[in-house]
Amino acid sequence: MISVIIPAYNSEPTIAECIKSLLDQSYHKPYEIIVVDDGSSDGTAKIARKFRNVKVVRQKNGGPAKARNTGAKKANGNILLFTDADCVAEKNWIEEMVSPLDRKKGIIGVQGRYKTRQRGMVPRFVQMEIEQRYDRMEKAKYIDFVGSYSAAYYAKEFLDFGGFDESFPAASGEDPDLSFRLAKKGYKMVYNPNAVIYHKHPDSLGKYLKTRYYRGYWGRLLYKKHPDKRKESSYKPGFFYYVFFTCISTLFIPLFYLISITEIATYVLILFLVFLIVYDSLYYITKDPRMIVSIPIIYLRNIVIGIGIVSGFIKVKA
Repeated sequence: MISVIIPAYNSEPTIAECIKSLLDQSYHKPYEIIVVDDGSSDGTAKIARKFRNVKVVRQKNGGPAKARNTGAKKANGNILLFTDADCVAEKNWIEEMVSPLDRKKGIIGVQGRYKTRQRGMVPRFVQMEIEQRYDRMEKAKYIDFVGSYSAAYYAKEFLDFGGFDESFPAASGEDPDLSFRLAKKGYKMVYNPNAVIYHKHPDSLGKYLKTRYYRGYWGRLLYKKHPDKRKESSYKPGFFYYVFFTCISTLFIPLFYLISITEIATYVLILFLVFLIVYDSLYYITKDPRMIVSIPIIYLRNIVIGIGIVSGFIKVKA
């Protein structure tokens, strides 16, 4: 049996559409849907209870990691699927999520795929940013990064490893932490691009940068536990150091002027920084020339993530 677990916090605007998509699946074997209401103050639980064959569990607000673990402990399935309350699954999502699982081959986890139906430059940039990482994952036989918006695990291995680390508050890296831990113990996970869910990305630059800031902020916990992943994972290569260089360069360029470092050294630093940002943006521009706007967005993204990382090191205990 399969258990689909949805953590939900104040998800009244989206939970119904999410549940409807999961009830309307092409998968005909038994499965259950568990909505874990994480201490919502709105009508999330009331809406979820209107659907037949949907189990609703309530807990005091403890964050998505705790909510997913609560759902897993209440689940009857030997396979656990996870998605989020603001996601909508394609009709064959369950079928595609479970098909690669094979304990005989050591494959105990599956990563599905995000898409969006939104229009606009910022959502398109966010989607292409994700697609760039999916391209990398698709080339790998096995992966070490599974995002909980579309994740599958055998229940035994999930529970044996203690599930998601509940010391991670909010959505703050608890999902890659679990997959990193599993990969280090030799378990295999794969990416299935045919297992699609739809999601609404940030629709403004301000909202997008805010999400990036908090990714950097809570990255303190993730990279404290997994310092080796600062360099590379199957989801993104060398991103930590790329962000670090962008921020340091931005600080050093005016400093070079102030302390009278030669103009040549300053220009070399500027050119190298511009080269890195433009090189990173080529993926977006070659797919859509209008995405030339990605050049300043990428620069701002890296700066904001860097500020988040520094803030996290100052404020977050790990």
